[in-house]
Amino acid sequence: MTGDQRLPGADLVAEGVRAHQRGETTAESLLVAIGAPRLKRLGHDLPEQSTLCERPEIELYLLLRERYGRDAHQRYNALVRRLVSYERTAERIQSARVRAD
Repeated sequence: MTGDQRLPGADLVAEGVRAHQRGETTAESLLVAIGAPRLKRLGHDLPEQSTLCERPEIELYLLLRERYGRDAHQRYNALVRRLVSYERTAERIQSARVRAD
């Protein structure tokens, strides 16, 4: 699965993958680094973990704190919830396809 743009959070994942490919550190690329193991199992083409941020959770929070100050924690949690929603939905779809085959 390379990503269905209709899934919740697919826009974040797609932008995060593109940012990684461009070598950019963005909220989306850090979010993809957080979800990399699960996203790779779903078929996303991501760089090796060694090229991803070493501590993406911390880096994402720091980036959000710099941008949003006191609202950083709320924004961090919202982004992670969207990532998890995407992953869970994609896993259910993948599982249903496997059962159908």
